Amino acid sequence: MDKVVATAAQAVADVGDGASLAVGGFGLSGVPNVLIEALYAQGTTGLSVVSNNCGALESGLAVLLSAGRIARVTGSYIGANKEFARQYLAGEIEVEMIPQGTLAERLRAGGAGIPAFYTPAGVGTQVADGGLPWRYDGSGGVAKASPPKEVREFDGVEYVLERAIRTDFALVRAARGDRHGNLVFNKSARNFNPLAATAGRITVAEVEELVEPGEIEPDQVHLPGVFVQRVVALTPEQAAHKQIEKRTVSS
Repeated sequence: MDKVVATAAQAVADVGDGASLAVGGFGLSGVPNVLIEALYAQGTTGLSVVSNNCGALESGLAVLLSAGRIARVTGSYIGANKEFARQYLAGEIEVEMIPQGTLAERLRAGGAGIPAFYTPAGVGTQVADGGLPWRYDGSGGVAKASPPKEVREFDGVEYVLERAIRTDFALVRAARGDRHGNLVFNKSARNFNPLAATAGRITVAEVEELVEPGEIEPDQVHLPGVFVQRVVALTPEQAAHKQIEKRTVSS
């Protein structure tokens, strides 16, 4: 039951080339930076990543993206990541952009054992009809486009069928965790982290504070340890290192 692994490097050592990853975080909040850096250090490449966005301010998944280690991204936001946009438009990376709520539910469904579900989000658009550019050819043309999806009517309303997402691994970051893998997320870091964790067949969590079993009240647990296979305790310096994406101050 003790799922603690000594180092981040050991925790991701079996993430091989071409693996699929569900990665928690939103912008700079709740991003498993230490595990991502460990992946970068070991040279893993050809990754298929499922995450809301692909890093910001040269941190998080942007570390792997800039190094050319990511082959495909399933996400909902490119944002201000210019390198992400450049690689996408140049045809260097395949990108499946989907509505943010749909992404969240596809991850949750994968963890819950639900193979697919119907949603009204995207009906009447290329999300349902197909034709969204997944990969460009580098000359402005579309080399690969999204296929059409099944649309079905329920009670007079049309819904599009979306498939659940399961990945080989999941990388998440939590504020607290115990040796059994029970996790607590801090405020906005409780974004895609619990959903990504459930979607991974092997889930690795970096925790800012490691506690003993029983120290987290059952009602405080955001993600039960049954979904987590490995826990890495961060050093105080690693836990404290947090950036601000858009700093706003008063005059």
